[in-house]
Amino acid sequence: MRIKKTLAVAAVTALLGVTSACGSDNDKPSGGGPEKADLVVWLNGADTPQAARDWLKTTFEKDHPGSTLTIEQQEWEGLVERLTTALTSADQTPDVVEVGNTQAPTFTTVGAFSDLTDDLDGFGGDDLLSGFVDGATIDGKTFAVPYYAGSTYVFYRKDLFEKAGITEVPATMDDFVAAAGKLKADSGKADFSGYWLPGKDWRDGAAFLWDAGGDFAAADGDTWKATLSTPESIEGLTAFQDLYASASGAPADANESDPVTPFCAGKIGMMSRPGWVYGMLTDPKSGCPKLAEKVGVFALPGSDGGPAPVLLGGSDIAISAKSPNQDLSRDVVELMLSEEYQTILAEAGLTPAKESLASKLGDDEFAKATIEAASNAKLTPAAATWATIEGKFILEDLYSRLAQGGDVAELAKAADDKINAELG
Repeated sequence: MRIKKTLAVAAVTALLGVTSACGSDNDKPSGGGPEKADLVVWLNGADTPQAARDWLKTTFEKDHPGSTLTIEQQEWEGLVERLTTALTSADQTPDVVEVGNTQAPTFTTVGAFSDLTDDLDGFGGDDLLSGFVDGATIDGKTFAVPYYAGSTYVFYRKDLFEKAGITEVPATMDDFVAAAGKLKADSGKADFSGYWLPGKDWRDGAAFLWDAGGDFAAADGDTWKATLSTPESIEGLTAFQDLYASASGAPADANESDPVTPFCAGKIGMMSRPGWVYGMLTDPKSGCPKLAEKVGVFALPGSDGGPAPVLLGGSDIAISAKSPNQDLSRDVVELMLSEEYQTILAEAGLTPAKESLASKLGDDEFAKATIEAASNAKLTPAAATWATIEGKFILEDLYSRLAQGGDVAELAKAADDKINAELG
């Protein structure tokens, strides 16, 4: 099915100076480039461990004498805008970029990335996470490949559970909400979170929307329509608002970017975070390794007693269509999908891009929680303009206003209107 482009995608297309990837020829190179070059790779946030970065740089430069590889770290917030600007010309574009799996459709649709269809077998073929490949495929052509995946699960303080008299991990959503409220009440502190839920954290808030049967948007033929005003969605948004009021001490205008500081400061009883956060908590320089033995994990329980539907997060890797170093960039991507590199990611709690490497996660409680959480994980709508919706912070604004006690139905309707304006 061809994805209908909206004005937002057309604007990105015009800025990038490329044509749609949906069946049109464009001026992007399919291969070639110099044998030696200085390559730039954009990686986002602190998710990729330093050991992986070091291995990639060292291995690439050893395999390609005379070439260099520079890794530049970008922050997730504002990434769509920075990519839109950076991908405009060969003079300023990074060669290889990490992009969120929910952001990829916008850039693949407008032809900002090189066609990797013929490279898939060499990168891993059917072993690659199929959902990520599908999300970056337009009209039978694939423009990005999976980098890593990660479903969130609940980290909790065993000692605080014991202090509050909570003898078992929650088995249902009702149990979870009750435990969160009890931890908060037992602390007696306004800034303590029985469940850490910053107001702008729509990614974790999505679990409560989906658990109630709601969603952000749904396909309507060859278009998409926002669905936050449906009864099921209203129920899920209300659940988020109630949980925030009863259990969270996080600011209503904050996002989820820094869980380590409040957790290490003893201000969190439970929090939903990706598995790699454990590595951040136990980091001797920036974490609190002395708390490691007090940390337990479990998959967020749903209302039916199974795992709740949580966001299947993660990233894709893509090559800029404007990069003059197409062949060398493909070599970089191949290294990033190698067993050596992906094993480093797995040992840091990131789900590998290849299904055959899932065992690299281990078999401890963290690996089991990752697998259980992923069993019912969901993706955001696969609309071509979803990255634009995220880039305009429509969902952050919605959830923040919910956390501030706003009228749920009115806020949902306003968000639907904004989303539909982008969906077209």
